[in-house]
Amino acid sequence: MTVLVIWVLGAVGWGAVLAGLLRGLPRPARGPALFAHVATPAGIVLLFSLIGFGSLHASIALTAEWWALLAVTGLRPERLVATGGPGRLAAWAAGAAAATCAAHWFVFHP
Repeated sequence: MTVLVIWVLGAVGWGAVLAGLLRGLPRPARGPALFAHVATPAGIVLLFSLIGFGSLHASIALTAEWWALLAVTGLRPERLVATGGPGRLAAWAAGAAAATCAAHWFVFHP
């Protein structure tokens, strides 16, 4: 059941970031950003499988990253590149790390 919750939260977070990129980015930057966003799940799962982790670890990390991004940017992910700066990037990294550790503990140490 916990894995299903991670997948649903990941899908909702991915969709929320996608919607934010669609509405917030100007036309020239939208294409590359959308391509990178759509390619990220497959690329991360492949990377994690190549280094010896499974897709569950990748799902936890991606879910934490997407929700941390939404929290740091106020549901407007384009703010990270437009007006972000090092402070917002650091907040995103710290939030993603904390959420990943918390979710990992919740899933693997019930």
